[in-house]
Amino acid sequence: MRRIAFINEKGGTGKTTLAVNTAAWLARERGLKVLLVDLDTQGHAGKSLGVDVRTLPRNVFHLLTEDSVRLEDVVQPSAVEGLSVLPSYKEMADFPVVVSQDARRAHRLAERLAPAEAAGYQALVFDAPPSMGLTTRNILVAATEVVVPVALTYLALDGCAEMVETVRQVGEAEGRPDLRVTKVVPTLYRKTALADAILERLKAYFPEALASTPLGFNVKIDEAQSHGKTIWEYAPSSRGAELLAAIAQEIHDAASPKKGKAPRVA
Repeated sequence: MRRIAFINEKGGTGKTTLAVNTAAWLARERGLKVLLVDLDTQGHAGKSLGVDVRTLPRNVFHLLTEDSVRLEDVVQPSAVEGLSVLPSYKEMADFPVVVSQDARRAHRLAERLAPAEAAGYQALVFDAPPSMGLTTRNILVAATEVVVPVALTYLALDGCAEMVETVRQVGEAEGRPDLRVTKVVPTLYRKTALADAILERLKAYFPEALASTPLGFNVKIDEAQSHGKTIWEYAPSSRGAELLAAIAQEIHDAASPKKGKAPRVA
């Protein structure tokens, strides 16, 4: 079972957009049973699928902190056949405090999602919060591969370098030596000299992992999210749908993580 984590320590990189629509693409185009796991306090992944996360009696926080709560108690269906979501909301802000005394606190997510494969799920897609704390560490322990959305802005390379190093360190510390970044997806692309220069540098540093399709600005993507729909439900013939499908295809086709030294950005 693939476990794909979308992670960036910076907010506003298109992480949730990629996670939600990649999960939907895997369900729609590859016929997989997919569980989208939201771990951000804003609950945007669930909201992007039309789930009213504010009114749910239980969410991922309760699954992670209460042994009596089962996976099936929390999972919500979506309008996309084969795609379900494990929603999140503001309670996740308290997660590090609640589990602070647990020696295996970094393994909570992996352990609580253990029944997912027996339940028939073929892929887990994680939407991480925009910070590197205990929640994101849990995601890295639970994941088998990491996708890093990188906004084509001035500090993009520096943030990407830190993310790659963090993945390496967590992999070593938690006994996951094969965990690594398998895709770097350029986002917020505009046809400017700065964006193209950053894109060229990313190509030099990640010749194999860099997605060949940058995600540019597209109003239909924003509109789809505002209606609680994926791009294919809202505007399947749009340029946004074309871009997201191409990126999802690249993520799907990414080779299994290769052993060896992870790439570093100087």
